[in-house]
Amino acid sequence: MPVNIRNRLEKIKDRINKSAKRCGRDPQSVRLVAVSKTVPADRVKEAIDAGVDILGENYIQEVRTKFIELAAYTVSWHFIGHLQTNKAKYAVRLFDLIHSVDSLKLAHELDNQAKKINKIQDILIQINIGKEPSKSGADAEIASNLTTDISCLQNLSVKGLMIMPPFFDDPEKVRPYFSALRNLRDRIHQTLPGVDLYELSMGLSNDFEAAIEEGATFVRIGAAIFGERQ
Repeated sequence: MPVNIRNRLEKIKDRINKSAKRCGRDPQSVRLVAVSKTVPADRVKEAIDAGVDILGENYIQEVRTKFIELAAYTVSWHFIGHLQTNKAKYAVRLFDLIHSVDSLKLAHELDNQAKKINKIQDILIQINIGKEPSKSGADAEIASNLTTDISCLQNLSVKGLMIMPPFFDDPEKVRPYFSALRNLRDRIHQTLPGVDLYELSMGLSNDFEAAIEEGATFVRIGAAIFGERQ
């Protein structure tokens, strides 16, 4: 049976609203990033028609094609995957927000490429709080110094932090990683009051409600909207 994207999206938005209200937050403070990686453009169009206005992509080559196919639609494009330095020039041309900046080397290249097109590139710094060798992200211990260094780059604007925590079937087991990122953000903000660190990108299809309760401003949801990837 085909996935009914509109119905799924309505249910997700309802759960987001309820989660935000449950912890005393304005539901408008939580934005849904529809993770459309590997999803064909026609199904992405369905999601846009149903109300999606932010698309999250992982692969530069895939989004370059999709960007053209969906050029008529007013959506915001977010890069949420691991970004190689040699793809930085494409990233700054395609994406409104890059969630996954994890090194000063990558930041310098993004800054250089953004300068070439006279753009201030919004970014998030990815933190590997779980210290998983298989995942990208800067160590939490260097997050403050890294944020300080990146914030000095003229063509980048640091908007907050992002994590991809360890996977657990039980969202309550993921919750400590979400709260740890929020606490880290708050500590960095105290030392860098001039840097806007409002955003927290955390929470996937299986745990986004716990992420919202811990302060997420972006939740990245794919399977719960589009169905499991083939």
